[in-house]
Amino acid sequence: MTTTMREGREEVVLPSGFRAAGVAAGIKPSGSRDMALIVSDVPSSIAGVFTTNRICAAPVKLDRERLRHGIARAVVVNSGVANACTGEPGLRDARRTASLAARRLGVPEQEVFVCSTGRIGTRLPMEAVERGIESLVASLSDKGGEEAALAIMTTDTRPKRWTAEFSAGRRVARVTGLAKGAGMIEPNMATMLCFLLTDAAIERVALQRVLKEAADQSFNRITVDGDRSTNDTVLLLANGAAGGPVLRPGRPGWNAFEDMLFDTTLRLARMIVGDGEGATRVAVIRVRGARSDRDADLVARAVANSLLVKTAWAGSDANWGRVMDAVGYSGAHVIESKVDVDFEGLPAVRRGMAGSVTDASLRAAIAKPEFSVDIRLHLGRGEATVYTCNITEEYVRINM
Repeated sequence: MTTTMREGREEVVLPSGFRAAGVAAGIKPSGSRDMALIVSDVPSSIAGVFTTNRICAAPVKLDRERLRHGIARAVVVNSGVANACTGEPGLRDARRTASLAARRLGVPEQEVFVCSTGRIGTRLPMEAVERGIESLVASLSDKGGEEAALAIMTTDTRPKRWTAEFSAGRRVARVTGLAKGAGMIEPNMATMLCFLLTDAAIERVALQRVLKEAADQSFNRITVDGDRSTNDTVLLLANGAAGGPVLRPGRPGWNAFEDMLFDTTLRLARMIVGDGEGATRVAVIRVRGARSDRDADLVARAVANSLLVKTAWAGSDANWGRVMDAVGYSGAHVIESKVDVDFEGLPAVRRGMAGSVTDASLRAAIAKPEFSVDIRLHLGRGEATVYTCNITEEYVRINM
């Protein structure tokens, strides 16, 4: 049986058996779309990964609990209010949101998941939520994915979405991802929501494992400002509506599904960094030659989160000295005289000292919309990559 990937596209084309909607319920003062609903017409296997922040929002607590059941029929999402740090009343609001949606859809309440994003410390306006659910259910459509992608945005300037297909023999299956995120973005995880949908049938344990692996290589590799949120949630629903046998590792079609999922999550993660609040440039930080992968990760994150580094880049100043400083305080084992740093392949640092490249050349290298910073420690085989962006005055304005 042959297995092939098909080219993806930056749009929402819902997989078979899924419908969605996005409406303005009146949660946001702007009057823009602020509630979304994603529904599977048949029970779906579900996997999820969530924030590692010990202070987490009511919907995260609810979804973690429901994930044990392993079946989903719907996800209700609101933007504008995070429903975080709202105590027991906030948890009741999250449960009521799920209950209202379940009743209108005619599905079991425990199979409805809830996500929120927005300002921390404010309770959900439940009258608006109730009106929104009524409108969402009435608006459900297999063409409603774009409206849903718009409805989950907060400070995002554009929706993040991707659709790709693969074939395994005579069957064609699809993976579609919708995401939001622009600020409070830090690995493990970021202020982001992501909903991944596939009409392939995936074995439940394998579904959770592959989602965790995909998130580790994508959403846990991005940072905008080093702040970790209370609401981060990634959900993956597989409803099997495309037909065919259940996929699991070692079965025909599994590798294509895994590759497609990894590609989709990485694309969405990079869209989030590219839309970082006030950002004008994306930087790919690659560390090689560390004593361990953990050391490489420490170095990459130290550089990616340094405000001194990121503000220098905003001014088109490569300022490799600030990069070296971050390498040194990262907590990783480093030897100054062994460190090399390249910007877009240009030797900024060799053996811990200035390399043979002019400041003008380095400025030109980081003036690009996306540039690379390669750091080699020459101490071992450890490696890591983190995606980040610059910090501009606009970031301050947005967050004042």
